[in-house]
Amino acid sequence: MIYQAATYSAPRTRLGRWLVEPGADVPDEIRPMLLAGLFGTLVIFFGGVFNTIAVSAVASWRHPTAPFLLWAGYEILLGGIRLYVLWHARRNAPLGRPTHTDAYVILALMWAVGVGYGSLLGLLSRDWLIGGITTISAAAMAGGIAFRNFTAPRLCSAMVIVSFGPAAIGAALSGRWELWLLVPQVPIYLFSLWTAIRSLHRMLVRTIAAERENDRRAHHDQLTGIANRAGLERAIAAWQHREDRRGPLAFFYLDLDGFKAVNDRHGHAAGDALLRMVSARLQALAPAGGTAARIGGDEFVLLVPEADRGGTLGRAERVIAAIANRPYDLDNSVSVMIGTSIGIARMPDHGHDLARLMSAADSALYEAKGRGRCRAVIAAGPSLRIAAEVATPRRFAAR
Repeated sequence: MIYQAATYSAPRTRLGRWLVEPGADVPDEIRPMLLAGLFGTLVIFFGGVFNTIAVSAVASWRHPTAPFLLWAGYEILLGGIRLYVLWHARRNAPLGRPTHTDAYVILALMWAVGVGYGSLLGLLSRDWLIGGITTISAAAMAGGIAFRNFTAPRLCSAMVIVSFGPAAIGAALSGRWELWLLVPQVPIYLFSLWTAIRSLHRMLVRTIAAERENDRRAHHDQLTGIANRAGLERAIAAWQHREDRRGPLAFFYLDLDGFKAVNDRHGHAAGDALLRMVSARLQALAPAGGTAARIGGDEFVLLVPEADRGGTLGRAERVIAAIANRPYDLDNSVSVMIGTSIGIARMPDHGHDLARLMSAADSALYEAKGRGRCRAVIAAGPSLRIAAEVATPRRFAAR
C-alpha cells in the first residue's frame, strides 16, 4: 500500500509549481504522494549522477578543451549540490521541515540540460568514440528520467527533451550523413518516452486512488462514514506514536438511549438515518487529533487526546447535550429525540490497546446505564469504580 511517511513541502515559485503539477484531475490527497516520488528511487538518482560525471570526465580527458572541461566541472559541481539538497530534503521531510523542493526541481532540470549539452558536444567534436559514448549516455539518462520522475509529467517531459533532444541537433550538424539517421529517431524516441510517462502516471494515480479507497472502506464505517473498529485501533496506535502528545487519552464509549424504540417503531431505514445524524454530531464534537468511530449497532467511541479529568467530564456533558437536547428530523413528519450513556476509560490508566480500554469503558458504561439515562461515568483505576458522573440533561425525552 502506498503511503509516504515523510511530507515534502510543495514548491513556492510559479515555475516550480508548474513543473510538478500532476494534472487538474488528480485529487488533492494524492498530490503529496506524487511529490514524494520525486525524492525516491535513489539507485537511479545515484546512477545518473555517477554516469554523467564519469562520461564528462572521460570526454574532458580525451579532449582537454574549454567546452569539455567546463562540462566536466559543471557536472561535478551540480552533482555535489544535488546530492546535498536531496540529503537535506530527506532529512527534513520526516520532521515536517522545508525541503526546498523548488531548488531540487530546478537542479534536476539543470542536470538534464547538462546531459543534453554533453551529447551535442560529443557529436560536434567529430570524435566518434566520444560522440557514441555521450549519445548512448544521453539516451540512457532520458530513459532513467522517465522512470524516476513520471510522478511529475511536466518536469519529466521537460527533462527528457533537454537531455536527449540536442542529440538530434548534434547529428544534423556533425557532417556525417550516417548520423542523420538520428535526426528522425530522436523525436520518435522522445515521443515514445512521453507516451510511457503519461501511461505510468495515469496508472500510478489510479493505483493510489484505488488503494486509498480500499483503505477507507477497511477503516471506515460504511453506513456513517466515520471510523470503524479497525480505524479506531489505528487511531489509538497513531496516538501512541505521536511525539507531541501530552497527558492521557480519554476513551468515550457511547451507547444510545432510546434508539431501539425508534428503530422498532419507524423501521430500519429511519434507524440508519438516525445513526448517520448521530455520527455527524459526534464527528463535529471530535477535537483536533481526536477520532469519532462507530463500532457496531448503536455503539460509538470518541477519542479525546490530552484531556484532564475535569476537562473530560466537561466534554462528556457537551457530548450528551449535543446528542440528547436536539431532535432528529427523520423526514417531514417524524421527529425523534434520543439520549446517550457514556463510559469513559483513560489511556494509559486503563491500558494501551483497544481491548483493555473497551473493557474498562464497558464497565463504566454499565454503571452509567444502571444510574439512569444520559449519564457519563469515568472508570477510576483497576477497580473500575465510579469516579464521577454527569447529570441527565433536562430536555431529554425518548419517544
